Amino acid sequence: MTPITFWFDVVSPYAWLAFDRLPQALEGCSYVVDYRPVLFAGLLKAWGQKGPAEIGPKRAWTYRQVAWLAHAQGTTLQRPQPHPFNPLALQRLAVAASADGRPNRRVVELLFRHAWCGGGADPNDTVALAALTAAVAPVRDPAGDEVKAELRAATDEAVARGIFGVPTLEADGRAFWGQDALPMLRAALQRDPWFDGPAWDEAGRAPAGVQRTA
Repeated sequence: MTPITFWFDVVSPYAWLAFDRLPQALEGCSYVVDYRPVLFAGLLKAWGQKGPAEIGPKRAWTYRQVAWLAHAQGTTLQRPQPHPFNPLALQRLAVAASADGRPNRRVVELLFRHAWCGGGADPNDTVALAALTAAVAPVRDPAGDEVKAELRAATDEAVARGIFGVPTLEADGRAFWGQDALPMLRAALQRDPWFDGPAWDEAGRAPAGVQRTA
């Protein structure tokens, strides 16, 4: 089986769409998934980016596109209010769900459904968050220093590995970013000859063009 690392933050609707679609997208492939919670805001800060919801026209397009993608693939998606929301409590809960900071698929699904299938509710609502915590039944304190440090370390590790956004799925030393990269990941797992040639490396070595100075 090919190990796949799924880097995610529940704040991203694309991460939820990719998570929900993954079993169908990779049907027939031999793989095992390692789910790694990170902080999307930390990735953005490290690479000097803004999130899609922080740019007005891009925000509108993002919500329209994810609504269409959810419709097209049959995934329930109800945008929470507010969005973006602070995902810190949910990401720490993900880390705290296991002794090694790597939650299983059941836990990750609970977290995503809490955020994206909650009828538009605030994911940080105190009562709802308490119910989610009870359902997850974390083995460690989500507010503990150990968990906080592990989430920061996972985010730092992602940056060190060149991860700049979520969802990113790593397999065989290659990173596939976004829900729309699932067909490409499937091709790689099925040993498409394109991945055996120089195309992947050559495309990634394309030199920078004109760069803005301000």
